[in-house]
Amino acid sequence: MVAGLEDYLAYLRFPSVSADPARAGDMRDCATWLAAWLAEAGLASELAETGGPPVVIASTPRRHPRRVLLYGHYDVQPEAPAEGWTHPPFAPHVADGVVTARGATDNKGQTMALLLGLRELMAGGGPPVDVVVVIEGEEEIGSPRLPALLRERAAQLAADVALVADTSMVDPGVPSITLGLRGISVLEVTVSGPSADLHSGQYGGAVANPATALARLIAGLHDDAGRVAVPGFHDRVLPPSDAERESWAGLAYGDADLLAATGSPALAGEAGWSAIERVWARPTAEVNGLTAGHQGAGSKTIVPATATAKLSFRLVADQDPDDVAALVARHLHESCPAGVELNVRYDHGGLPYLLDAASPAVAATQRAVMRVTGRPPALVREGLSVPIVARIREVLGIDTILIGLGMPDCRAHSPDETFPVAHLALGAGICRELLAGLAAAPPA
Repeated sequence: MVAGLEDYLAYLRFPSVSADPARAGDMRDCATWLAAWLAEAGLASELAETGGPPVVIASTPRRHPRRVLLYGHYDVQPEAPAEGWTHPPFAPHVADGVVTARGATDNKGQTMALLLGLRELMAGGGPPVDVVVVIEGEEEIGSPRLPALLRERAAQLAADVALVADTSMVDPGVPSITLGLRGISVLEVTVSGPSADLHSGQYGGAVANPATALARLIAGLHDDAGRVAVPGFHDRVLPPSDAERESWAGLAYGDADLLAATGSPALAGEAGWSAIERVWARPTAEVNGLTAGHQGAGSKTIVPATATAKLSFRLVADQDPDDVAALVARHLHESCPAGVELNVRYDHGGLPYLLDAASPAVAATQRAVMRVTGRPPALVREGLSVPIVARIREVLGIDTILIGLGMPDCRAHSPDETFPVAHLALGAGICRELLAGLAAAPPA
């Protein structure tokens, strides 16, 4: 039996979906279980109330001059669509060395791997640095309450550097150090026309169709070269350096691997950039959902009363999510066809993050990965967003080391999410070595 596997599977059984208010009890049960697990490992643990799902805070005794903040999240994405799962999403299935369950990689597996390493150190007398653990329950909905808690408890959570495992490897067996994350702006756009759905024979051609108007607005988000066409959108984009682009081009993981992981028929996107560069270092505009008119079986010939789109914009350094949301809203209002009304609602945003590759903490992480795997880690960026990483820098004044233990094809946010069982031991080993390395690293 792999060390910690049963604990990990128990963790996965909680349907801790923060986006679903009906799961509030499950969220609290998951947090309570985790706090008890950390207490059993020898840490002083508590549930910090936020007005929503509680935050699990645990810490080792104050003994050392250096302190590391270990962050993760216990909430997971909704399991929908249910029909896409081979096995029930909250009944973890283990086969061929792989665990399949919602949250398997994002983020229960990756966080549990680090916590297992910390537990091993506690059993041996404690880590060579002090550690404070913060595991929240709202990351998947933008961490709306955590920044306030960080401010309220800044003295309790003070540390020299933060450690997060919530990203991916680019090569099996060799974790990646993620130096950059994209930020995000999320909006909901609703186009309204008639007061109710209309018979398309009686009224079609006499009134504007909200679905058609919305389609035109969405089509106008990009130019013919695949570049986001919102005026001012690129004004604050910090491009990657030539050295970074050259380094990424030499990675074993390339565009063909990315394509294979998607199952798409072909790659697409902004001209002049490789697919890897577009995902890691270019901003995007994406349609996450569309709703308009009749969705059931058969036909229903109507002019729909409303049409709605859910949009997200992935951002890079030095873009600001609030500024981007305002630019997009202005562009949509200025482009909106006559005969309909437009409402743009800003849902949430998160700042992008970029860490200097010359940081002493990066060097310590490289050495730790080398000691565990025998191979140097890849220095990469990722296209996903972990908004709280930028908030940790803003509120606590510390940088974050991001270690990728997930696989590119782990299907996070999709049915049949997976995590290799062997990565529990891999992450635990890196955690042990890294904490030792950070104890000896020069100050940032």
